[in-house]
Amino acid sequence: MENLVNQIESSYNAFITDAKSQVAKGNKAAGARARKVSLEIEKLLKEFRKKSIEETKN
Repeated sequence: MENLVNQIESSYNAFITDAKSQVAKGNKAAGARARKVSLEIEKLLKEFRKKSIEETKN
């Protein structure tokens, strides 16, 4: 579970960096990277939710 949280944090930080670059500088490539990472974050958050619920049941 700790590894999953670290993955979410790392992905989020990458997203923030790229999203800010797109907004501030109009960097289209950074926007594409941010969109890609947002999909990864979505999957990781779903996995976190699933594991969190499983752990609370035990």
